[in-house]
This record gives sequence, structure tokens and C-alpha cells, in this order.
Amino acid sequence: MDNINNIEEKKKIADAAGLGDELTIGRCMTADEPAAEDLSGDVPKCERIIEAVLFAAGHPVTYAKLGEVLGITTGLCRKIVGDYADRYNGGDGTERGVMLAVYPDSCQLCTKEEYGKYVREALGIRRGGNLSNSSLEVLAIIAYNQPVTRVYIDTVRGVDSSYTVSSLFDKGLIESCGRLDVPGHPRLYRTTENFLRVFGLSSLADLPAVSRDDIIGEGLTEVTGQYKIRTDLPEDDNNGGETE
Repeated sequence: MDNINNIEEKKKIADAAGLGDELTIGRCMTADEPAAEDLSGDVPKCERIIEAVLFAAGHPVTYAKLGEVLGITTGLCRKIVGDYADRYNGGDGTERGVMLAVYPDSCQLCTKEEYGKYVREALGIRRGGNLSNSSLEVLAIIAYNQPVTRVYIDTVRGVDSSYTVSSLFDKGLIESCGRLDVPGHPRLYRTTENFLRVFGLSSLADLPAVSRDDIIGEGLTEVTGQYKIRTDLPEDDNNGGETE
């Protein structure tokens, strides 16, 4: 009975749209009846669909989700996006106001930095506050030495960094990734995919090359070389504002 009602409802929708008998039941599909289509052999169509999805999303979309939509594997989707990005971002000789940003697990269409002021003016967007010098300093220490504890960061900087770490955590630029297997089990921090997006990086390999002494200072010991990292310990509700 439910199936009959569903068919009748589709017919009513078709009639209301002026399609009449030209619209078959198979072509009048509801949102819970997606068409199963394997697009692995049609890369150009995959690229167009990817562009459309990313444009509509306005935020990073994972390769797993795109692959699911396209009926292809996550690995193949990542490769298609990577090859497409090489051409989309200037490799085909066409200058665009947007770029296809590629991250380890997702991708996104975003405005090129040089056109940001025009976008803000047109849309009435106020410019966000810049990160403080202390925030940039902590981010640099984490980015080049991750994963690290807050005590490690304090030692490098010579000052308490609890507020800065908590602020970066709240902004989604760093995240907890486990704890050291030592007394007290201090939390470890690493940068996030949002960090890559904000700084226009595809991966940590794109970070500028610097001297290690510029980041950790002379005589400091690398944390991850000394202790075992544990990820099976429960997280508390304090997030970035832990006390160690």
C-alpha cells in the first residue's frame, strides 16, 4: 500500500511540474532514492561534479564523501582531485579568482588571497582579527615539532602558554592527539587541517624550511623521541586548558 501511495505521489509531482506522462517513475526519484552510477571511467564528468559540490558546500569536503557520490574509491578520488587542482590552479594557463585547495583528507574551493579585500567589500564582511605574536610563536613550535605537550611549549618559550594553547584549541588550529605515557599523562597537541586551510598549505611538507634551533632552541630534547605516546587514555572536559 505504501509503495502504491509513493507512486501516486510521484505522479502528482510530475503533473504539477507539467511533465505529464513524459516523466517515468524511474526518472522521478526522491531524495532517498539516489541513482547508482559508477563514474570511474569518466574523469572529466567527475571533475565537473567535484567542482559543483565544492562550490555549493563552501567548506572542505572529504575525498571519502566525494568518492561515495561519484561511485569511486577514496584513493581514486584523491588522485582525480590532485590532478584537477594542478590544472585548475593555473596549470592550464587560465587565471581564476578562486583556487582548488587540496588537503590530506579533503579539498575545498576558496578565494585567492589577493582578491580577499574585494570579496569583503562586496559582501560587507569585516576583517577578522590577526593572530597575536604569542599565538604565532606557539603555532610554529607545534607545527615543526608535533606532537608536543604544553609543558614542552612552555619550556621552549620560557613563559606559561596555557592561555595561548587554549585559545588556539578553541579556534580549531590545534587539537589533542593523545597523551604521553608518563606520570600525569600530559596531553599532546598537533595542528589541524583547519590550520593548513588558514595558512594556505596543502600539507605540513609545505611549511617553510627553517633551522631547528630557530624553533626549539639549543639544548632542548625532542619529546616524542623519549616517551611512548598513548591514545587510549580518556580525555577530560578541560580541552586546551589543562593543568600540568
